[in-house]
Amino acid sequence: MPIRSLLVAAVAVCALTRGAIATAEAGPATTGPINSVITGDIVPTHDPVLVKEKGVYYVFGTGLSVKTSPDLIHWTAKPPLFSKVPAWGVGAVPGTKDMWAPDMSFFNGRWHLYYALSTFGSNQSAIGLATSPTLDPTSPDYGWKDEGLVVMSHHSDDFNAIDPNHFIDSDGRHWLTLGSFWSGIKLFALDPKSGKLLDPAEKPVSLARRLAPAGGPAPVEAPFLIQHGGYHYLFVSYDYCCKGANSTYYTIVGRSKDVRGPYLGKDGSKLMDGEGTIILRADLSEQDRFRGPGHPGFLHDTDGKDYIVYHAYDKTNHGAPTLRISPVAWTDGWPVAVY
Repeated sequence: MPIRSLLVAAVAVCALTRGAIATAEAGPATTGPINSVITGDIVPTHDPVLVKEKGVYYVFGTGLSVKTSPDLIHWTAKPPLFSKVPAWGVGAVPGTKDMWAPDMSFFNGRWHLYYALSTFGSNQSAIGLATSPTLDPTSPDYGWKDEGLVVMSHHSDDFNAIDPNHFIDSDGRHWLTLGSFWSGIKLFALDPKSGKLLDPAEKPVSLARRLAPAGGPAPVEAPFLIQHGGYHYLFVSYDYCCKGANSTYYTIVGRSKDVRGPYLGKDGSKLMDGEGTIILRADLSEQDRFRGPGHPGFLHDTDGKDYIVYHAYDKTNHGAPTLRISPVAWTDGWPVAVY
């Protein structure tokens, strides 16, 4: 998976500098009930997560970029959360220069920001944690506290500690799912008080993988877990991101009664066999403009509506990574993205 680390880092740099991408603002797209009208600072957006606090929607992305909206349609870029990698991260992953693929979760009265640190062509990677009582920088309570390392992968490990997602199940148990390439997507139990590993010595559970040729890459990454109707649903992205309009990313979903799996698609196919049910794919409904839709996040809104957020590469804008948001309809127990 050296390709993944190299490409995502390159995209992160582009997202921060913006100059390497055609524009910092894209016009409305041409498909979908939200994507047809979404506007403002939607470019660049990579590895998004969508949350809401006090009526304001927030999208956080690689580079710890921040965008806000009152209505999911009009987006305004804000300063990144942090200007540099924390000192412990530089020591843990020498050479790391950016913070990737954030995930936001609110519990114990604080927002918990999980993010990834990595190096080029390596699975020497780490998941860090920071917390704040609020997302609103104008609030007197605002302020991020560095909570340090959560989990790290080394060259000797069979997984890569990037793309974190925090999840609380219906029994109140806390979990962290993460991973890319190597042997796939992993699940770790967390301490509900600290938000860190419950047992650092316990081996993670495997949730999804791709079966690659000997010595070849196994492109699976960007896990996201939700619970709905008595099932746990796992979203992951297959194939390659970060190649602009040539990206082949697409997103699948599987479900399981047990958070530890096995996760199966609607047809019974196994995510551990690199299968599942497609929910986002460029050549289905987006008229070939937005390529490589992937790295999904999910929001169950306060009004009961569900949304899937992701990035895709706009062929009409030099392949720029662009914010996309689709309402989710539930049909026969399965999520369907309304493009």
